[in-house]
Amino acid sequence: MYAELHCISNFTFLRGASHPAELIERAKRLGYAALALTDECSVAGVVRAHTAAREAGLPLVVGSEFRLADGLRFVALAEDRGGYGALARLVTRGRRAAVKGQYRLTREDLEAGLPGCLALWLPGAEPVREEGAWLRERFEGRLWIAVELTVSGADRERLERLTALAGELSLPAVAAGDVHMHQRRRRALQDLLTAVRLRTTVARAGRALHPNGERVLRPLERIASLYPRDLVDATREIAGRCRFSLDELRYEYPEEIVPPGTTPAAHLARLVEAGAARRWPAGTPPAVRRLIGRELALIAELGYERYFLTVHDLVEFARGRGILCQGRGSAANSAACYALGITEVDPARMSMLFERFISRERNEPPDIDVDFEHERREEVIQYLYAKYGRARAALTATVICYRPKSAVRDTGKALGLDAAQVERLAGGMQWWDGREMEDSRIRDAGFDPSNPAVARLVALTRELIGFPRHLSQHTGGFVISRGPLEELVPIENAAMPERTVIQWDKDDLDELRLLKVDVLGLGMLTAIRRALALVSARRGSEFRLEDIPAEDPRVYEMICRADTVGVFQIESRAQMAMLPRLRPENYYDLCIEVAIVRPGPIQGQMVHPYLRRRSGEEPVAYPGPEVEGVLSRTLGVPIFQEQVMQLAIVAAGFTPGEADGLRRAMAAWKRRGGLEPFEAKLKGGLRARGYSEEFADRIFQQILGFGEYGFPESHAASFALLVYASAWLKRHEPAAFCCALLNSQPMGFYAPAQLVRDARSHGVTVLAADVNASGAESTLEAGAGGPPALRLGLDRVRGLAQAAAARIVAARADGPFDRVAALARRAALGRRDLAALAAAGAVAGIAGHRHRAAWDVLGVEPALPLLPAAEREEGLPLLRAPVEGEDIVADYRSLGFTLARHPLALLRPRLAADGWLTAAEVAELADGTPLATGGIVVTRQRPGSAGGVIFVTLEDETGYVNLVVWSRIADAHRKAMLAARLLGVRGRLQRQGEVRHVVVDALEDRSALLGSLTARARNFR
Repeated sequence: MYAELHCISNFTFLRGASHPAELIERAKRLGYAALALTDECSVAGVVRAHTAAREAGLPLVVGSEFRLADGLRFVALAEDRGGYGALARLVTRGRRAAVKGQYRLTREDLEAGLPGCLALWLPGAEPVREEGAWLRERFEGRLWIAVELTVSGADRERLERLTALAGELSLPAVAAGDVHMHQRRRRALQDLLTAVRLRTTVARAGRALHPNGERVLRPLERIASLYPRDLVDATREIAGRCRFSLDELRYEYPEEIVPPGTTPAAHLARLVEAGAARRWPAGTPPAVRRLIGRELALIAELGYERYFLTVHDLVEFARGRGILCQGRGSAANSAACYALGITEVDPARMSMLFERFISRERNEPPDIDVDFEHERREEVIQYLYAKYGRARAALTATVICYRPKSAVRDTGKALGLDAAQVERLAGGMQWWDGREMEDSRIRDAGFDPSNPAVARLVALTRELIGFPRHLSQHTGGFVISRGPLEELVPIENAAMPERTVIQWDKDDLDELRLLKVDVLGLGMLTAIRRALALVSARRGSEFRLEDIPAEDPRVYEMICRADTVGVFQIESRAQMAMLPRLRPENYYDLCIEVAIVRPGPIQGQMVHPYLRRRSGEEPVAYPGPEVEGVLSRTLGVPIFQEQVMQLAIVAAGFTPGEADGLRRAMAAWKRRGGLEPFEAKLKGGLRARGYSEEFADRIFQQILGFGEYGFPESHAASFALLVYASAWLKRHEPAAFCCALLNSQPMGFYAPAQLVRDARSHGVTVLAADVNASGAESTLEAGAGGPPALRLGLDRVRGLAQAAAARIVAARADGPFDRVAALARRAALGRRDLAALAAAGAVAGIAGHRHRAAWDVLGVEPALPLLPAAEREEGLPLLRAPVEGEDIVADYRSLGFTLARHPLALLRPRLAADGWLTAAEVAELADGTPLATGGIVVTRQRPGSAGGVIFVTLEDETGYVNLVVWSRIADAHRKAMLAARLLGVRGRLQRQGEVRHVVVDALEDRSALLGSLTARARNFR
């Protein structure tokens, strides 16, 4: 029996060539007694290894490999919880002392040793006796010399030399493998990773590459033939002393969140009581009061009060700063969270499933996501750092993995392809291709897949896809602890200044059941807050989110027409196609709308049954009263994740905790399976309660669909509030809504060009950017007794510095600008900023037109150090004004859109001669009519649930045309599909009620007709 004590995974980025789970599974198969995961100055992969080891029944030793600044190398292994804390502290110290992705440790950092850790000295090719003696003083009785024999041709000499050195230093020796991969076939990939790390090619890496494939988990027979028995036995002895498991980690909540002189339970109860009085001034309904009492009792029983208080404190801070925020996820199922103001979803409007949120069986912290305005989320993050300190608060990490393009690029460079070849290959991998490299893509790039060199590149690229590349910061998951966080998990620097991250990601925290508070940014909250401020300023009194009238029929009428460009969550192609069919009439219908256009309901084949039942085409039937109680709100069809859990409870006999286990298994089964035990229990429970085999099979198939992505009712409930609020603003305050969207970019499904066009189609007057009228951002201007006009801000001008825009607005306070030279002098503008303004037409009011503005800019001379620039009157050149087409091209180049006629209006005679119909004409055709049309490409989208279909939206002067492009058509016309700015289409109209699509037969790139006009499409998965 043998335990491997020195093994790195691919979380030692660009060194290790195997996933942690692969190493665990291979060690178990080989019959190892234990495996130590010792990634370099890191425990980033240890949770993955812990999960795999628990499932495999293999003891895992937690450790790390270190190289000090002077070259001394050793491995530290945690014996117990204290040793793990010391190890994590050392990793933190090394990572915080260097830039992101690196570490730096010196002997001074190890002066106190590592209590609770064992150490293996890793001597170099020429062992330095002093290194061993120094380590021995720090690890008295806890240090071994690692003897690593890798069939170098000098193994016997190496063994004798290290054995003698061990005797001289009175140190024991132990066998180790310096493992970098689980199987030898990964050696080529390991060489590739080495070349990538060193930024060279495999051919030039030379001795930096390992000479053979021996740094692998080797069979026990091989180990026995290489090492003396006592060195092998020592591995088991060391592994046996390392009893620490990640299961010992326990989260402790911050203490200062509770005022002195009170208990967490009493403080939380007081806050909830005060919140309930605000929510229900006429008195809390008895049912809600009972619900709050049950929740507080369970929270107290499990000791989660500080968690709720922590989130409440965050929300109170944000609201005190005027930052819009809203809790979602499981929090929407909690009456206590509603009373605390964490969520805005009234429990009276929703069906509660508190066990989705908190469960005594799971005994783990609840999970609350809080969305903040995306532009002001940093204020909340810095508040957390200031309140708890860098030592006790950090963001969770996100593991960035290789995708096809990045894998192709790194592999190609490492194998010696020149830059042009690499880019040709990478360019062939597009956003819709998924994780595979198809031979056709390689041929399209001009390479022969059967060529041995190309075949090798493709094989290595396929292996590299999915490998961890580096750690990045999570979008907002925060871990906050009572004591030093670095003793729970190491902390390292993020790429962004003033940010630190832990070495584990969200899934790792979930696996260990550690607390995480999600401080997320949501662009729509920013837009809504800006829109409310604009409305308040125009009305002369504060207009708040809660002042928006509920259930306005005019808003729902607009939604049912799919007039939802810019509206939160329901502006995508798929949502717009669903809206006229589902026809939402109230808030709960919006909850269903948000959730039904998701992979879960689509893959589970729930969409069409629901629509048929809603329209009366199919009777609503329930196989039993328990099922009716769960599914009556959704007409007998499970739409939400919580409904699946409720079905398991009421119809199959699951406990609430078992039902949540089913939810977790649903979320993970596509990655690693694990639904089999639940399938047997679910079907058995349904049959035992009299449900048919057919019903049991159908429910399980729907559960598999939810495994693709089941949307929780709690998320939908929170999102639906913002759907309605944004739709109300669009319907009743279109100018303010569009202005807010423009000032909150980037966000949403549509570019500013489509937002502006949509606002104009709703009667909003949009005024051009102008140095004498525009603010730094877009603003509203009072109309002549009518609705306000939208004035484009100077931030719409491409190439204009933000600081320059602010100086223009400040200088204009002293009076309008009358000449370009005066503008340059008063606002301290350089030639680049002036040229950007001239190109955008923002100084046309001064100069007359774009050509003259460009001339005036050329005449502006920079001020000399001692003499002010003289403003001389010059004769006006005889420059013609731009023709309409030139202005339109310049608008697109400088602004991304035009307020003049649409470009295709100028091309319409040519397009009509080619047989192209306008979008308006297409909309009038009957179902199945063949047609030819085209337009500027606005969006391309390939949802994972669409079976390879790509949805494309085209725009012309009369509106939009929505295309359905089957994968075979997209592949046959790939270049036009990817590159066209102006796309021509032949196909047939597919019409179902108000929903219209063109099913494409052929595509044609007609971009040449646009000349130099730049039009950028947005691509979505």
